[in-house]
Amino acid sequence: MGRKRQGRYTVEFENPPLIRSYAAVVGEKEAEGPLGMYFDTICQDPMMGQDSWEEAEGQLQYTAVLKALDKAFIQPENIHYLFAGDLLGQTIATSFGLKELQIPHFGLYGACSTMGESLSLAAMAVDGGFASRAVAVTSSHFASAEKQFRFPLSYGNQRSLAATWTVTGSGALVLESAEECSEKAAEKCVRVKAATTGKIIDYGIKDSQNMGACMAPAAAFVIASHLKDMNRTPEDYDKIITGDLGFVGQKILFELMREEGYDIEANHMDCGIEIFDHETQDTHAGGSGCGCSAVTLCSYVMNQMESGVWKRVLFVPTGALLSKISFNEGLSIPGIAHGVVLEKDG
Repeated sequence: MGRKRQGRYTVEFENPPLIRSYAAVVGEKEAEGPLGMYFDTICQDPMMGQDSWEEAEGQLQYTAVLKALDKAFIQPENIHYLFAGDLLGQTIATSFGLKELQIPHFGLYGACSTMGESLSLAAMAVDGGFASRAVAVTSSHFASAEKQFRFPLSYGNQRSLAATWTVTGSGALVLESAEECSEKAAEKCVRVKAATTGKIIDYGIKDSQNMGACMAPAAAFVIASHLKDMNRTPEDYDKIITGDLGFVGQKILFELMREEGYDIEANHMDCGIEIFDHETQDTHAGGSGCGCSAVTLCSYVMNQMESGVWKRVLFVPTGALLSKISFNEGLSIPGIAHGVVLEKDG
């Protein structure tokens, strides 16, 4: 299969793309959490000046992409591909939010794992020589997610302790080939070194309020598969970062990883746990949504890597593959996860 493939599920890039720039746009609640100082833009108006929650989420993506492009001094017409998605039916936040950019577009759906999916595919396009620049972006919005998957906000239903809070936010990254980037700029860029593609894992869980339990098996599968494919141990990474398992899913992940012969507790981090303050913000099991891992990656994680605190991380966003139809028909909730290795030289 060539030099790029490592094992069954992983590819290692021959020409690792550079993360040229990135941006995170969030709502007020997210800004009040522990990572508030790292976000680029804080939106005081949850409607983003729009007429619906769905349009507001689209505006989050539009703002994040423009901010990331501006930081790299790149115009939309210089981007070859846009890999983007969200949680809504037919990814309408993405299609309506980004249509004005007029960038060749691949619409993606991997539930809350979409940041890993979009980043993997964008990196493959750049490494393969099909694009010199590509953008990976995704988003979620608390109100649009509640409207589609749960109850109307005015209903005032009680949330279970295992429930997570959908993050209002969008994260965008601009990937660039080394040939397009100046040597000076390349020196401080984080590189996308490898990608491990997950498969659908279904443990038969039907509780839509417990996303962590639904997604933890998929995360464990990807992490274990990646370590086996690359012949590495958890200690080879400064951080193994999952998307939005929350406190409940994290415990399950640790148990599943021990069954695989790995102990990742010492260097594991979950974006859903980090983004909100468990003591002062009423988010129960933590944060979730496409935007959770996206904004954490495009702010805190990238800051830690560019500053040299972390040299290599395994980023593993996680998703629960359900819809209103599947849930109402009593089907289980399968999970999916995708892993991306990020490295900083020097």
